[in-house]
Amino acid sequence: MKTRGFEVVSKYQDKGINLPRRQTLASAGYDIEAAEDIVIPSIWRLNFVRIFRLIRNGHQLYERDYKLADKILKPILVPTGLKVYMPEDEVLVLANRSSNTFKKNLALPNGIGVIDADYYNNPNNEGELFVQVLNYGVRPLHIKKGDRIAQGIFMKYLKTDDDDPISRQRLSGFGSTNKEGKN
Repeated sequence: MKTRGFEVVSKYQDKGINLPRRQTLASAGYDIEAAEDIVIPSIWRLNFVRIFRLIRNGHQLYERDYKLADKILKPILVPTGLKVYMPEDEVLVLANRSSNTFKKNLALPNGIGVIDADYYNNPNNEGELFVQVLNYGVRPLHIKKGDRIAQGIFMKYLKTDDDDPISRQRLSGFGSTNKEGKN
């Protein structure tokens, strides 16, 4: 019986997706690769500078400025073509690779990603893992299929004595642990 591991989602079957592997015996994380080529634009080239200048110079921001900022400063979701299965009392933590920030100016804006056991095979997206990234460098970043973009670490977690989840099952896909199953 399988306990924990990675599988390729049906959308990427026969597309040459590599299952994550640890690089050494003492590595905690499984290196996760991009499923396809993708360009991560620099936040500095997304009209962000205009908004930054308004804020820095003390100008009043209007609703259109806020909407533009919200549209611009969204992370890019890099597809992995993977899904993950694990016991109910485990979580997969998606963490940035140290070389991403040091060499590529690539950050995970959420710090870490938390993949719950019930995300596997959810009806919305089959449980496909995506890595949220922001490019804070000045050049667009070209990620190629197969580039290692994150690492996944399996961890046990604890529950409180009076644990009583709001819902017994996942209602949706990415970012969906709230009651209505919406982001």
